[in-house]
Amino acid sequence: MRDFTAVINPISGGGDGFARWGAVSEHLRAAGATVRALPTRSREDAIASARRAAESGDVVVAVGGDGMVRDVADGVVRGGGVMGIVPAGRGNDLARLLDLPHDPAALARHLLDHPTRAIDVLEVNGAIAPGNVYIGIDSVATQIINAGRRLPALLVYRLAPIRAILGWRPAGYRLEVDGAVREVRAHTVVVANSGAYGHGLRIVPPAVLDDGLLDVMVVGDGPRSAVVSFMQEAKRGTHVDRPEVSLTTARTVTVDTDRPVPVCADGDEIATLPARITLLPGALTLIG
Repeated sequence: MRDFTAVINPISGGGDGFARWGAVSEHLRAAGATVRALPTRSREDAIASARRAAESGDVVVAVGGDGMVRDVADGVVRGGGVMGIVPAGRGNDLARLLDLPHDPAALARHLLDHPTRAIDVLEVNGAIAPGNVYIGIDSVATQIINAGRRLPALLVYRLAPIRAILGWRPAGYRLEVDGAVREVRAHTVVVANSGAYGHGLRIVPPAVLDDGLLDVMVVGDGPRSAVVSFMQEAKRGTHVDRPEVSLTTARTVTVDTDRPVPVCADGDEIATLPARITLLPGALTLIG
């Protein structure tokens, strides 16, 4: 029997986290599991709480959106434990990629019985992220999304890139990919592990959670109007066929730019440039 400590973001999904966890935890307790809940006060508090729970032997459940999943993953990796997910945010892209059930009873059964798997994670300037690091238009869009928490999720996820494009100009990037240096003017650089973000988009389709590789996508310079069509094509995955898009794989990538650009991972700004991103193969044990 697994025992569980839930680390809950009290503002995820408009405050839906406690209700989501309450419904799931009823089924866990009915099955005989010991269940604890810890609301978080900050990113640092979430990481520390997750690490302590992992070290105690509990399954640590991230209750929230992709940012909460990222922070709990950080603590679980450092604590050598096991993580579960109860999606309760706006994006929930990793949960969607893992095809987690939505019904509370089914989700509880998943947490109780589903086998664990080891997935890769990214380390960016010392922080852990299971999904993706992005630096460019999409990281500016993330800032806009996080400033619009009162808007419906799908609406803000679709409007934010348009607002970001209106104020954007291509940046000069310096990329060091497994020691090889490349300089390019571009709209965005994505270093992907899951490849999924933006409320259901597969931005980097070749990315796989457990293949031991980073997937690096560069969207090169071009008219801003082309970025709008790029976002439409991203819904189908055909954006990677555009001539300004390049894809490669790596294990370590360092990114810098010729002006300040936010460095975001899994829904939040978490670092400053230059960003050194390293793959940690199989570092996170996950029920999923």
